[in-house]
Amino acid sequence: MPSRSAADINRPTRHSPRPAAATPYDLRLLFPVLFLVGIGLVMVYSASSALALKKFGSSYFFLKKQALFALAGLIALVAARHFPYRLWRKLAYPIVAVAFGLLLAVLIGWGHTAGGATRWLRVAGFTFQPAELARIALIIYLAYSMSKKHDRLREFAIGFVPHLIVLATLLVPMILQPDFGSVVILTLLTGIMMFAGGVPLRHLLLSAVALLPAGFYLLVSAEYRIRRLMSFLNPWDYASDEGYQTIHSLMAFGSGGIWGTGIGKGLQKLFYLPEPHTDFIFSVIGEEFGLMGVALTVGLYSLIIARGIAIARQTQDLFGALLAFGLTTALALQVGINMGVALGLLPTKGLTLPFLSYGGTSLVLNMAAIGMLMNIGTVAWKRRR
Repeated sequence: MPSRSAADINRPTRHSPRPAAATPYDLRLLFPVLFLVGIGLVMVYSASSALALKKFGSSYFFLKKQALFALAGLIALVAARHFPYRLWRKLAYPIVAVAFGLLLAVLIGWGHTAGGATRWLRVAGFTFQPAELARIALIIYLAYSMSKKHDRLREFAIGFVPHLIVLATLLVPMILQPDFGSVVILTLLTGIMMFAGGVPLRHLLLSAVALLPAGFYLLVSAEYRIRRLMSFLNPWDYASDEGYQTIHSLMAFGSGGIWGTGIGKGLQKLFYLPEPHTDFIFSVIGEEFGLMGVALTVGLYSLIIARGIAIARQTQDLFGALLAFGLTTALALQVGINMGVALGLLPTKGLTLPFLSYGGTSLVLNMAAIGMLMNIGTVAWKRRR
């Protein structure tokens, strides 16, 4: 029998399955994302039907809108998958400028107010949250800038200051909205991406120390923030106000046990737990699907994050690697903070759970980010071939 060369051994045979990255869509990303979106549609209806019936006269109100968001998100995913990621280099500054302009528009009278904060623009009956776009804009900018200056990132004036200026430009209008959840995510995201890109750790630590007084001032400058922090430490002392959400969220998880109460049978969503279909949808999952549902949800997110990191590691192009890493890190931060809040491990923040929570901006842009990851992964696979 003739011997086979190494090239023959590694060449796929007619019956060999094609690698996930070789298919038009990376199945290791697509399946968990679509699974989460499907779960999200079911849970948005379960969590919001009573509220929708009371406010709008139809229990399907939020479900119908979420289905439209999911369709728009799927279109955004496909479009981003086929948009060459290298072209985002040329759009780095324009997309930051657009994001900043939209953030300003929120503040100068065009913003829509809800829950005591003005964070949205209303267009044709739909609301759009510019902070979600600002997150992707910042990731694209940082990936472009650090890949362009990679030989000089250790220089304070080149590798650190310009990135801090762009970050501050986006953060100021967010602070004025106020939207401290997005402020936290963008700040952490910038620090992590700069560290991964090669900016010296001492520059990041010194800036963190320098910003501590400003952070402390923002924390104590409003009484509700102090009460929110105190309620995080002991929510039962503030059971009627700031600690109310945390207590009822924990009650939802406790009621769920191992297997949950059953879909649609949760009680905390019935006007006890505020925002059950947005910020606290993870709590409803915990009550109706129990520990098994929570484990499944965490597992699906873990698959997405692991695949995103793998794409970043396999990409030889520095811009593509940093872009993939930034998109994955942003998703991981949002997931971690939302789940931490629902479980009482972090102070309350107004952040949605990607792919699951009700909300068009978050769903569409997160699915677009998945499409961008797929495009990066496909190009990286072709180069390895």
